[in-house]
Amino acid sequence: MHYSINHKESLLIDPRALVDPAAKLADDVSVGPFSVIGPGVEIGPGTIVESHVVIKGPTRIGANNHIFQFSTVGDATPDLKYKGEDTRLVIGDNNVIREGVTIHRGTIQDRAETTIGNDNLLMAYVHVGHDSVVGNHCVLVNNSALAGHVHLGDWVILGGYTLVHQFCKIGAHAFTAMGSAIGKDVPAFVTVSGNPAEAKSINAEGLRRRGFSKEQIALVTKAFKLIYRRGLRLEEAIAAVSELSQSEPALETLIASLRASERGIVR
Repeated sequence: MHYSINHKESLLIDPRALVDPAAKLADDVSVGPFSVIGPGVEIGPGTIVESHVVIKGPTRIGANNHIFQFSTVGDATPDLKYKGEDTRLVIGDNNVIREGVTIHRGTIQDRAETTIGNDNLLMAYVHVGHDSVVGNHCVLVNNSALAGHVHLGDWVILGGYTLVHQFCKIGAHAFTAMGSAIGKDVPAFVTVSGNPAEAKSINAEGLRRRGFSKEQIALVTKAFKLIYRRGLRLEEAIAAVSELSQSEPALETLIASLRASERGIVR
C-alpha cells in the first residue's frame, strides 16, 4: 500500500489527533480526537480509528478496519530479548479491534512480524503478543491473551479470559471455553476447557454454522475419538486419522494441525 495525504487538510482527521507527516493514510481514513499515529504507519481505505488510539510503526493496516478507543497497536514488545530492531505488525482487512486491545510488533528471534489476517473480531482488552499469527474469521473474546509466537488458524474462537502459552498452535475451527489455560497445541476442530486445558469434544455447533455437512461432522467426530479415546501417541493418532481420511478436506485440515504440533497436543 502507498497512501499519502495532507493530514492537516483532511476533514476526517480530528484536529486534536496527532498524525505524523511520515504516516501514510488513505484519503478516507477517519481518525478521532487525541489519537496518535506515528511514522512508519500505513492505513488503508475505509478504516476508522476512534479517539485515544495509539498506533506505532512499522505497522501496515489494511482496508475497512475499525479500531476502538484506548487500543495500542504496533508498539514494541516487552520481550527482554528485543533491543529495538526494525520489526513490524501487519493487519489485514475488515477487522474490528475493540477497546483497550494491545498488539505488539515481532522480534528478530522469530518472524520479525506479528500478523493479523482478515475479518477478525478482537474484543475488549485482548492482547496479541509478539510474532503471533491470527488467521481469518477469528473471535478473541474479552481479556483473552496470546503470548509471543502463538499461531491461530482460521475460524478460531477464544472464550473470555483464555490464556495461550508462547509457541502454542491452535488449529482451524477450534473453540476454547471461558478461562481456558492452554499450554499445548489444540488440534483443528477441537473444543477445550479448564486449567490446564483439556480436550472435551469437537466444535460441532461451529462446524454446522459454517456449512459443514452432517457426514463431515460425523467423520471429524470419529477422528476425535480415535485421537482421544484410544490412548494413542501423537504419531499413532496421525496414522489412524490418515487411514480414515480418504481425501476428506476436513480431515486433511485436522491431520495438518496434528503434524504441525511441536509442543504436543492437549489431552
